[in-house]
Amino acid sequence: QDSEVVRTRDPQLLAQCEVVVDVGGEYDPERHRYDHHQRSFTHCMQSLRPDKPWRTKLSSAGLVYCHFGSQILAELLQQPEDGPVVRALYDKLYENFVEEVDAQDNGIPQAQGEPLYSFSSTLSARVGYLNPRWNEPQPDPEV
Repeated sequence: QDSEVVRTRDPQLLAQCEVVVDVGGEYDPERHRYDHHQRSFTHCMQSLRPDKPWRTKLSSAGLVYCHFGSQILAELLQQPEDGPVVRALYDKLYENFVEEVDAQDNGIPQAQGEPLYSFSSTLSARVGYLNPRWNEPQPDPEV
């Protein structure tokens, strides 16, 4: 909550940070290093959480979600982290939002024949979700 956000690639500054995301060239959750930009990095949700089905290579966003998503959702929802509500929401958020970020960040095409992941969070799609439906009798632009 009271953390300072530092944007840098300077290794000396990164060494002083408690948490490093998307830079630094290392993935080490015990030291809170969440970068996916090394050639040896191949983790997907399933490799880190074998109970999950997704095989899209994780981005740094996916790594942070993988390690902290359940905890954050549990706190926000005031629900147990291992409860059915948090588990269901964790899976839905990954499948319908974070996986797309992972795929896009890693340059994974959506399809080579059959689509590999859902692509639904473009800016135009998000704006479109806010518009009233064309056939609503009395559309309310404030809703």
